[in-house]
Amino acid sequence: MSNTTRPGDPPGGRRATAVWGIGVSVYFVAVIFRTSLGVAGLDAADRFHVNASALSTFSILQLLVYAGMQIPVGLLVDRLGTKKVLAIGVVLFTAGQLGFAFSPTYGTALASRALLGCGDAMTFISVLRLGSRWFPARRGPLVAQLAGLAGMAGNLVSTLLLARLLHGIGWTAAFAGSALAGVVVFVLLLLFLKDHPEGHEPEPFPHQGAAYVRRQIAASWREPGTRLGLWVHFTTQFPAMVFLLLWGMPFLVEAQGLTRATAGELLTLVVLSNMAVGLVYGQVVARHHGARLPLALGTVGATALLWATTLAYPGEHAPMWLLVVLCTVLGACGPASMLGFDFARPANPPERQGTASGITNMGGFVASMTTLFAIGVLLDATGDDYRIAFSSVFVLQALGVSQILRLRSRAARREKERLVASRVSTVHVPA
Repeated sequence: MSNTTRPGDPPGGRRATAVWGIGVSVYFVAVIFRTSLGVAGLDAADRFHVNASALSTFSILQLLVYAGMQIPVGLLVDRLGTKKVLAIGVVLFTAGQLGFAFSPTYGTALASRALLGCGDAMTFISVLRLGSRWFPARRGPLVAQLAGLAGMAGNLVSTLLLARLLHGIGWTAAFAGSALAGVVVFVLLLLFLKDHPEGHEPEPFPHQGAAYVRRQIAASWREPGTRLGLWVHFTTQFPAMVFLLLWGMPFLVEAQGLTRATAGELLTLVVLSNMAVGLVYGQVVARHHGARLPLALGTVGATALLWATTLAYPGEHAPMWLLVVLCTVLGACGPASMLGFDFARPANPPERQGTASGITNMGGFVASMTTLFAIGVLLDATGDDYRIAFSSVFVLQALGVSQILRLRSRAARREKERLVASRVSTVHVPA
């Protein structure tokens, strides 16, 4: 991949990093709030007196709202710009976190998580759009991976800090106190965030209407790269998302007999591995674009192998070394899911980046939502047999890999056509 800056590319630089950093800080806080239930799952079950299926409904509803919002949010980002959409998102996810802190019943807690999911849905696509507006296209893979790394840092804060606060100062104080972070990033984005650098204003937005929305979605979906990106995201993200968002702690404590402290350390390992692998994947793909699919499929294969080994291990509990390896490999799922955007991004022009990213981002969250539900139902149906419940992971992986293999050649041909067309238009500049 060429390291030269293309004509019309944004300049990047320190100011771009500072502005983009504000957007990333919003996403960082959103992930803290999103994953806060992962360390509070057992506490939530006791607080609201619910079983496994009802507990999984918290995360399922949150992800249902998140996934359902992706295309509308993508259209909003293309229409309104990053700053306005991020501001709306911060207000919603902060209100959701605050509401969760004071919820007296299961129903109000569900409503709060839905509100949180709605605000959370507005963050990541906005940050991807912000990066594409402020940095050259050749930096796209690395910028996207760094954004994902910031999200994992938020997960780390949730795993380490929020878990301690929860058991130190209690449910209400911990969740209400964390909501203050939303207020801080809201002030920062209002004061300092800009949608694009001077001289790089986007094309005027066309007339609004249902016809335009249909055209925007249809044009993005027709691109094989968009669909391939969706299925890469679908297949790679959900094993770690399900583990971190809800079922990791119960699996490690109830099925593997670990203490909460040890289980928390393993969840932290997933996050740390994610951050390290994200840096590696971003650098590799920035230099070797052809590595995208091998990295994605390799991550899926390694994840499936480690899950199968862990679940099939003879005896009541898997050994600690195997759980450590499993959690390390799960850490690659997040960076691998980011590769989905590296298929969708070059397949679509700038005016469709938000919509295409929204379609891609739906993939992993639909898979996560489906698996969260399946695990909860299977646990209740089998008397908490985690081996059967977690076997649902393999079904979705098989579906996703079949779609990736079906679309890969088509997407590669189309991407080559667009690259040739781009080079021709760059060389033959009208006098």
